[in-house]
Amino acid sequence: MSAVFAAGDRVQVRRLFPPGHLRTPHYIRGQTGIIERVLDAFPNPEACAYGHRDQPNQRLYRVRFVQREVWPDYAGPADDTVDVELYQHWLERA
Repeated sequence: MSAVFAAGDRVQVRRLFPPGHLRTPHYIRGQTGIIERVLDAFPNPEACAYGHRDQPNQRLYRVRFVQREVWPDYAGPADDTVDVELYQHWLERA
């Protein structure tokens, strides 16, 4: 699967709450971040958990979030960030 986003793109994590095996943490859903780097494409672990290994690979991205935007009561330095690796189908342009 080709990359839809590039390093430096601003993205928002989709706010989805489907049942089942998910790799995207709850705390990051709905948050906006910047693509830090584009990674390779891999089998989607959400599909693989249910034996659907015939699905196309999903592009993975490392997305950087400002911690104070994720956790408003964060008491650390204002420029602290957290990086999360997220599959393409969880991301949309912000």
